[in-house]
Amino acid sequence: MSSNAVHHKISAETKWGSIRKKIWRDRYLYLLVLQGILFFLIYRYVPMAGLLLAFKDYSPFRGFADSPWVGMKNFKLIFEGPEVIQVIWNTLQISLLQIIFAFPISILLALMLNELRNQVYKRFLQSIVYMPHFLSWVVVVGITVIFLRSEGLVNNFMGKFGMDPLPFLTDPAWFKPLIVIQVIWKESGWGTIIFLAALSGISPHLYEAAVMDGAGRWRQIWHITLPALKSTIIILLILRLGNVMDNGFEQIFLMLNPFNMESGNVLDTFVYFKGIQQANYSFATAVGLFKGAIGLVLVVLANRLAKRFGEEGLF
Repeated sequence: MSSNAVHHKISAETKWGSIRKKIWRDRYLYLLVLQGILFFLIYRYVPMAGLLLAFKDYSPFRGFADSPWVGMKNFKLIFEGPEVIQVIWNTLQISLLQIIFAFPISILLALMLNELRNQVYKRFLQSIVYMPHFLSWVVVVGITVIFLRSEGLVNNFMGKFGMDPLPFLTDPAWFKPLIVIQVIWKESGWGTIIFLAALSGISPHLYEAAVMDGAGRWRQIWHITLPALKSTIIILLILRLGNVMDNGFEQIFLMLNPFNMESGNVLDTFVYFKGIQQANYSFATAVGLFKGAIGLVLVVLANRLAKRFGEEGLF
């Protein structure tokens, strides 16, 4: 064996020995990381093998391997049925309404909380606005029904002033506004955590310099606070666009009824009705894969757009 080969072998052994020592030294940290890796492997990557159903005419009686291949047939069906087009339109509408109305609320709440100087009062308000996040959607929808049903609190209050009761829960026109209001009430407070963390990194000297220059609170927010939040807002907006075809199954499903089905049926519930109730597993898988592909394209486009405007982006 030549001297160069011996040198490379010794160097490789030394390198791997150093790596093993580092792994053993930080073994408890790696054990913590291992749990997260196993979670994603088992529940995110292994199930991706099931995406092959989108290209098959799957039958439980034939099994996964013996079901015939049909190519892109299931994807063509997505755009042939008027029901699917309506479902996609409902999904996009609800997601865009949440981005327009619910997403900025977390920013406004973070700015308002950041302006409070009494730390005890600030922590108390933070706890209050965080609390709805820990309620399940079953509880949130239950509260909505109690308030808005025909003989509920809101309609009873309106009746005292001679007003006719409104069909909040059965009128299709009310479905999307109610979904957005529920999201605002439940998740806006929790969404302020990231923005408040970003605001905590702003140097107090910037505000002191602004005060010496005669800037009031509004100008300090406009010229210091909001620019400091810009990168965080863009990254979270990119992530939100990746979920634009995902409205959340539980909330929508609990709010649906025969009267608002046309206005409220989205891709998540449509996949459930088609895939589970009607046993059309291949078509439901194709819809799910289509939904994921759209989210991926939107994330990539939004990330490139952010970089074009001088931001770091997500990747």
